[in-house]
Amino acid sequence: MALTNAYVLPHKRIKDVFEKVRDGQAPERVSNLLLKDWGFTSTNDRAFIPLLKALGFLTADGVPTQRYHNYRDHSQSKVVLGEAMKEAYGDIFLIKEHPTLSDKAAIEGKFKSFHNVSDNVAGMMAKTFFEVLGLSDLKGAPKHHEQNKKPSVTDASSNNELKSHNPPVAPIIPNSKLAGLHYNIQIHLPATKDIEVYNAIFKSLREHLLEE
Repeated sequence: MALTNAYVLPHKRIKDVFEKVRDGQAPERVSNLLLKDWGFTSTNDRAFIPLLKALGFLTADGVPTQRYHNYRDHSQSKVVLGEAMKEAYGDIFLIKEHPTLSDKAAIEGKFKSFHNVSDNVAGMMAKTFFEVLGLSDLKGAPKHHEQNKKPSVTDASSNNELKSHNPPVAPIIPNSKLAGLHYNIQIHLPATKDIEVYNAIFKSLREHLLEE
């Protein structure tokens, strides 16, 4: 499991940060300069970036992830954040599946022992946790944007490999030269990319079986 040590001092502004993420256009990169443009000018506000990284919203370089983009969908933002919480704070949910403020002491103790931090720091970690928790839906299941998925190169390669092990079969050809007698002939074609091989086989079939 996991338990992030990311926390922010202005924990009451966590809601404002996620509103910026949800309602604004996704940037190429989230930086301290962008935080200032968003109105988070304090040096303490810089801790929002490690928090977003811990929750899987940003890569190590600050680039928005697919989770960041999914969160911008208002219809599923709370569920997406709930999924992120379960990943970043996995050990907390071993204590209580649906934590409430009544579990605060146990959660602070977990932060303190897991990260070997002071009571004050453990308290800030817990406050950060509960602020993000209040914006999350732990019970829902996020929708994954995989509709109209195009076949991948790997899928195409697998299909080609399957075809190479199962060569195409020529259509069944009735023998019309012998009245009253019917023969079904199946020709197993060789596995080859040379179309001329197939053309020669079908030409021979026409000449010897179909022509009167």
